[in-house]
Amino acid sequence: MSTLSGKVALVTGASRGIGRGIALRLARDGALVIVHYGRSRGAAESAVEEITRAKGQAFAVPCDLTSVAQIRAMFDRIDEELRRRVGETKLDILVNNAADASGFMLEDVTEEVFDRMCDTNFKGSFFVMQQASPRLRDGGRVVFITAVATEHSYGYQPGYAGTKGAVKTLALALATHFGPRRITVNSVNPGATRTDMIAPHIGTPALDGMVAATALGRLGEPADIAAVVSMVVGPDGGWITGQDIKATGGLWI
Repeated sequence: MSTLSGKVALVTGASRGIGRGIALRLARDGALVIVHYGRSRGAAESAVEEITRAKGQAFAVPCDLTSVAQIRAMFDRIDEELRRRVGETKLDILVNNAADASGFMLEDVTEEVFDRMCDTNFKGSFFVMQQASPRLRDGGRVVFITAVATEHSYGYQPGYAGTKGAVKTLALALATHFGPRRITVNSVNPGATRTDMIAPHIGTPALDGMVAATALGRLGEPADIAAVVSMVVGPDGGWITGQDIKATGGLWI
């Protein structure tokens, strides 16, 4: 069922992991999907090819989200491509997913790593929203991807947890800001999900413990998170805003 037919969706960080899963799902739901990527051009092009093979619509755009100038240039490029494809520059859906999780223990985080995390995860999301604002159609949908680290103590990733906490607060503030335009703004909070970030930890006691503490007894998959995003941005999501929706399979309930 094409619940998003005629809609245009921008998904940041959509070349891999959860972002790619979201891009594939929204395209399957009928949206024209803009696949943003930072460095993984080949993976982004692969995502677009997978969508087009399934008779969906997509195109890829590069951008270093730590640079406001590049964010502005990305939206100029999106405008140009949308004019060519659909005759206007409006967005219906924005999913702020891109993130940098480089930092680990407090003692090991350098200023360079810290700045890159903050600039990608929070500054990037903020200025993507600033550029998207005049382009978002009234009645549209915005979703931020947060992290279970905003709900439970992740002592080995304090920098990442802090930036995702900032994103969660930004989403809440923007729900009020965009309310008069009937644009919903929510965050989706994944639990342990099978991505490149998790892959090195599969089989370790820490990750095995998280799986054991998950009511549904397994790691999440990108498609699980994408299904929740699809629900929130779909036609039945218009009365949900300002919420941090946990998509954890019942982790630590």
